[in-house]
Amino acid sequence: MLNQTVDEKKSSAVCSTRRSPRIRLQIPVFVRGRDASGSEFIQLTKTLNISAVGACIACEHILRPSQTIQLTIPAPSPATAGLVPSETPPIIARVLRQNLLGDTRLFGVEFVHPLE
Repeated sequence: MLNQTVDEKKSSAVCSTRRSPRIRLQIPVFVRGRDASGSEFIQLTKTLNISAVGACIACEHILRPSQTIQLTIPAPSPATAGLVPSETPPIIARVLRQNLLGDTRLFGVEFVHPLE
């Protein structure tokens, strides 16, 4: 414990406060909601990381803290439609925070119902 760096201590502290481990996984998702001006939108984007209780997504639109959005994983091509369900139900998520990375808006969202 004495030989831990400051970064290792921070990482350890953050992991101990998480409810679910985060996985760096880029999954294409449709984001549907209303932007800060009240206009409805749907955008194809991706997750940067995901856990059972939330995700970090990129989105061009300005979202408000605490607002809810829908995330939907795109359906497979018709050639494989018999192998997997034709659609996945939307995942309802609440916006927790926003960060800017250059021109990209990154949003931390919490799933209303954790994934199983």
